[in-house]
Formats: sequence, structure tokens, C-alpha cells
Amino acid sequence: MLDLPMAAAPSPKTSFDAEPAREPDAFDALVREIGHDGACEVRAVFWAETGARLRMFRDIAFAPHRARIEREAHSLKSAAQTFGYRRLSALALRLEREAATLAETEYGELLQQMDAAYAAALKQDLEG
Repeated sequence: MLDLPMAAAPSPKTSFDAEPAREPDAFDALVREIGHDGACEVRAVFWAETGARLRMFRDIAFAPHRARIEREAHSLKSAAQTFGYRRLSALALRLEREAATLAETEYGELLQQMDAAYAAALKQDLEG
């Protein structure tokens, strides 16, 4: 397993935009562990699964599925951390920790931030 530091979740009053979208050396660390082809394959799966997971967050009813949302947020947090997507990981950590208590409007706002973090990380990856 990669030995990357976990970003602490910023407090609600702190902007998640302060978190970098991507840890620059994370992918290189993964390449050293599993090789370039393997790292590229795993990253492609991450992008596909994360896009699907973010859509699922929007598509399911929030209130009756808080426990599932918490579990999915945990998985997203861990996967994002593996690739060094720190902003997305921090937001997923917040969702994981607060799923049981978030108001529906807060949930919607958090999903918007997660979508933006996903887009920013993907853009950084495409730009190299």
C-alpha cells in the first residue's frame, strides 16, 4: 500500500479549494509500486468508478440511504487518496463523517464541491 499522508478534512469554515486537487508525486509512487501500465489501468478504473459513484450520490434518495452514502464516501476517500487527489479525498472524508447528520441542502452543496474537485483533478491529470 502506498505510504501517502492523509489530508486532514478542513473545518466547515475552511474552503476545500485550499486543498490541492492532486498530490504531484502520488502517481509516480504508484508507478514505482505496480509499474506504469498497471498504474494507468488502475487510474482509468478509478475515473470510471468515481464518475459512477458521484452520479449515484445524486441519483439515490438521501435520507433513507445515509448509511450507504457513508460507505461509498469511505471507499471514494480511500481511492482518491491512493492517487493523491487530496481535495476530493478531503471532501469524501467530510461526507463519510457527516452523512448521518447533514441536512439535505448541505449534502447537495457538498456534492457540488465533490463534482468540482473531481473535474479539477481530472483536468490536472489530462494536463500532465
